[in-house]
Amino acid sequence: MGSSGNRSFYFADTWDIELRMSRGAWTRTLAIAETHISIPSPSCVGVVSDTHGSASPSRRSIEFVVAFFKRAGVDFILHAGDVGDASVLDALGAVAPTAAVHGNADPRDLIDTLPDRVNIVVGARTVLLLHGHHGKTALKAARAAAAPGIDLIVFGHSHRSLIEREGQTILFNPGSPVERRWNPHFGLGLIAISDEAIEPELVLFTDRHHLDNVRF
Repeated sequence: MGSSGNRSFYFADTWDIELRMSRGAWTRTLAIAETHISIPSPSCVGVVSDTHGSASPSRRSIEFVVAFFKRAGVDFILHAGDVGDASVLDALGAVAPTAAVHGNADPRDLIDTLPDRVNIVVGARTVLLLHGHHGKTALKAARAAAAPGIDLIVFGHSHRSLIEREGQTILFNPGSPVERRWNPHFGLGLIAISDEAIEPELVLFTDRHHLDNVRF
């Protein structure tokens, strides 16, 4: 099992993994195009980015992502852009309320519909969702957005899974579940957020079927 710091990422390829996170029971509402959102604390948040596709059966199908988040029992889902097709958000929204931003590779209808950034308040915590294409690199864009009062920035664009800090702000990129490019792994994210702590976790895999090894 791979780990960095305090249990911050998992390789799903060969290990059975147990994840237990706090759950917050609340009414499901879909808010994919809002720029300011409040969700209850604690919450288990599923994170995905750069799906570049649709929910229909194809090479870029995200049905396995939907199944994973459903098994994880997430309370909310964040999509960090380059969605690819509105059907992706429809499928994710059937699992849990889903907030999304547009990416540079999204079709015009999604760029016109989805915001550039979303601010999310989770109890006493503040989260900023962006894609990361407004900068020389995605990481530099995230670092530039870090500021006092922002506890967590979720971003995408680079297809590179990472967890870093910029001052007191956690920077989280789940990677892409369908297109790893030059990176060694595909990736998804799970983040437990409460007033007391933010616990970001990367789930890294080289084959989508490896996600079946993750136990909750």
